[in-house]
Amino acid sequence: MCRGDDVNCPDFEAHFKAFKQEIDPGRRNFLRSGMLGAAAGAAGGLSLVTPALAQTSARNGPATPSFHYLPANADTVHWGYFSKTLTPRVEVDSGDFVPIETLTHHAADDLERMVQGDEGAESVYLWTKDKKGVERRGAGSTDPAVYKIGSGEGQGVHIMTGPVYVRGAEPGDVLEVRILDCTPRPSANPEFTGKSFGSNAAAWWGFHYNDMLNNAKREVITIYEVDATGDKSWAQAVYNFKWVPQTDPYGITHPTIDYPGVPVDHSLTSRNYDVLKGIRVPIRPHFGTLGVAPSEADFVDSVPPSYTGGNVDNWRIGKGATMYYPVAVDGALLSVGDPHASQGDSELCGTAIECSLTGTFQLILHKKADLGGTPLEEMDHPMLETQTEWLVHGFSVPNYLDTLGPTAQSDIYGKSSIDDAMRDAFRKMRKFLMTTKGLTEDEAHSLMSVGVDFGITQVVDGNWGVHAIVRKDIFAGRV
Repeated sequence: MCRGDDVNCPDFEAHFKAFKQEIDPGRRNFLRSGMLGAAAGAAGGLSLVTPALAQTSARNGPATPSFHYLPANADTVHWGYFSKTLTPRVEVDSGDFVPIETLTHHAADDLERMVQGDEGAESVYLWTKDKKGVERRGAGSTDPAVYKIGSGEGQGVHIMTGPVYVRGAEPGDVLEVRILDCTPRPSANPEFTGKSFGSNAAAWWGFHYNDMLNNAKREVITIYEVDATGDKSWAQAVYNFKWVPQTDPYGITHPTIDYPGVPVDHSLTSRNYDVLKGIRVPIRPHFGTLGVAPSEADFVDSVPPSYTGGNVDNWRIGKGATMYYPVAVDGALLSVGDPHASQGDSELCGTAIECSLTGTFQLILHKKADLGGTPLEEMDHPMLETQTEWLVHGFSVPNYLDTLGPTAQSDIYGKSSIDDAMRDAFRKMRKFLMTTKGLTEDEAHSLMSVGVDFGITQVVDGNWGVHAIVRKDIFAGRV
C-alpha cells in the first residue's frame, strides 16, 4: 500500500499529502522537543542530543521544515561508490524530511519479480547491447582500454540514491539521520501484486566459501518473498539456483558474481522450489549502506565501511533508529542504498535478503561550534542510537582511506580481522563511556565486561565490523 512513497501509485499526491500531515512538525514537534522522539522518551530522556543542543541545532534550519521526495531512477542513483564530486540530487535544510527510494543491486537475479513494470527500476537496470541505464558500476576505471568486466570494474556494488546536500554542513560538523519509516517496495508486476522480493547470494566473498563441505565451490542464490502490505512480518524462500556463467548484453561472460546488475538468464539455471520449506524469517527492514561522502578520494568503493559510515550492514539501522555521522565534505552528501528485508549479525554468506525499500528520513545538522561538552563532541565515527540502546561500530581499519594511503581501496581487502575490529569497538566504547558518562577507565572496563554486548556486524565487506551495544537503562539511575 502506498504511504506517499510510491511515485507509481495513481493516488501518490494524495497519499504524500496525508503523509506530510501525519508527521507535521507542528503536531509532532520534532524540532522543539529537545528529544529524539520515541527514543528519548522511552529511555527516560537519555539521548546523545541534549535538550540544549537540540534547541541550538534547531536554529540551523528554517522554523518550518520542508518536505522533499527523492525517487530512485537512472538520473538519481550512482552505482557502487561514494563521491565528493557528485552533483546533489536534492538540497535540504537542517530539519527537513526526505523520503528516499532505494533499489537493491541484486534485482537482476530475478528481473521478473523485482524490476519488470517498475519504471524507476527499469531505467536503472536497462542494459542492451547498445546501452546501459547506469554505465558506471564501481569506483574503478571507466576507460574501455583498461577495464575488463565493465565500467567501474565492480569495485563497489551498491545502488546508492543521492547524494543529498545539507545546506550549511561543513567538515567537523555531525549529521543526525533519523529513520522515521522503512517499507518494502512492492513488485510492479501484476502477477505479484502485494508482494515484494529479495535475493540472498551465498557468494565467493562469503565467509563460508572456503569452508564448504567436501571442498566444494559454488555460488547459490535464494529468492525470498516479502508481504508488501505489511500484514505478514516474515519472509519465506521461493526458490534457489546455482549461479552458472552469464553473458551480459555487452558480450562479457561472468563465471562468478563479479559485476553488479548482470541480468540472469534463467533458461540457463535450474530453479529449486523445494527450499527452506516451513521456514519464516522475521523481517527487519533496514539500510545496509547509509552514509556521507569521504574526503580522501574522488571515488570510493561502496563495499568497505569507514569513518563516514557506508556499508556498515547493521540490521538495527531501520525504522526508529538514528545514525550520527561526522561530516567530511561541504554539504555532507548523504547517500542511501543496499536495502535489506532482513539480515543476521555477520551477513555470513555474503549478502542479506537484498530487497528494495523506501525510507523516510529527517536530517538534523549539528555544527562543530555547538558540540563542546556534548556527547557528539569529537565524534569521528558512525554511531547508532535506538529506542533502548547506543551502539558504536568498530572496523578492522577505522579510517582505512587515510591509514593505508594511496592504495587503500585495494589493500583494505587484505586487512580484514575480527581481532582488529573488536579492539576498535572496545576503544570506541571505552571512550564513549568515559567522555559521555564520566566513568573512569577502570569503571569502563568493568562495565564493558558485565553490561556491554559485543557482536560481529559483518565479515564480508572488506573492512570487517564489530559493534558494541550498551543499554540506555543502565544509566537510568544517573539521570
